[in-house]
Amino acid sequence: MGFLRLDPMMIKLIITVLLASFLPARGGFVDFFEYLTTAAIALLFFMHGAKLSREKIIAGSSHWRLHLWIMCSTFVLFPVLGMLLVWWHPVNVSAEIYTGFLYLCILPATVQSAIAFTSMAGGNVAAAVCAASASSLLGVFISPLLVNTVMNVHSAGAGNGLEQIGKIMMQLLLPFVIGHLSRRWIGGWVEKHRSLIGKTDQTSILLVVYSAFSEAVVNGIWHRVGIDTLLWILAGSLLLLFVALVINFGAARLFGFSREDEIVVLFCGSKKSLANGVPMANILFPASAVGMIVLPLMIFHQVQLMVCSFIAQRYKTGNEKRLAQQTAEVQKS
Repeated sequence: MGFLRLDPMMIKLIITVLLASFLPARGGFVDFFEYLTTAAIALLFFMHGAKLSREKIIAGSSHWRLHLWIMCSTFVLFPVLGMLLVWWHPVNVSAEIYTGFLYLCILPATVQSAIAFTSMAGGNVAAAVCAASASSLLGVFISPLLVNTVMNVHSAGAGNGLEQIGKIMMQLLLPFVIGHLSRRWIGGWVEKHRSLIGKTDQTSILLVVYSAFSEAVVNGIWHRVGIDTLLWILAGSLLLLFVALVINFGAARLFGFSREDEIVVLFCGSKKSLANGVPMANILFPASAVGMIVLPLMIFHQVQLMVCSFIAQRYKTGNEKRLAQQTAEVQKS
């Protein structure tokens, strides 16, 4: 039952939330953490840009039906599921929690974990790299527009979708592009220090979460969120992920995708990015609301890791069994 274990990142997130709950940033420390967070996020996307190989993107970009469905799942299917959940409104919790569910549904897919699970399950890794990277880049433009179109929410100081896209491009896309253009000089160093990207990834997320929850604690988040609300977020996350996985699995079979491409659809079309979602929420929503809104995303992140880890392990076991059978048949013949 190893898939039920909390991943190390989730443990760090819990510790960060507890730290913000007991020692929230106040006064001058708020501005300090805001500048520090912005710098960490810029460095993160710079490193991701430097890591991304154009050769891998080109190698995996030819399967247009696969990529079209993954984009449809990420930016159409999930938002529809989020709107249905908000319309259904099965549990009487804060409106910001339902906003959080809808927000996670409009986010792009993960990059690192989607590729890692695809590789573990024996899927088409080149296509996964292309699909996850494209989703992450398109999300910079599509997610803010969906926030304004679907959610009709405006952050303080960001009057419209184009202005929000401009802010996100400056904070996320520009460092990414600069990093990618610098790949010819620093690509080798980045490849040798891939773990540094993971550490930068985690550090930037933790800084944003600490800042967001500090603001939320000052505004009384724990007077509005109890154990019943947390349990509902967990149940809602499981429901969303289950429906998305079933639909994606059915679509892969309907379109006649190979087993390798089916794996890509499951892991790139059913996951949502914490790394993109938390920094983006910091730009799109008022500071006082960010803590509540990212709470469903944080819990969904852990749920998708556990469930997808289990699925990837099942695929891996199936691949090993088939390989053993083929080897046995060859030996018999």
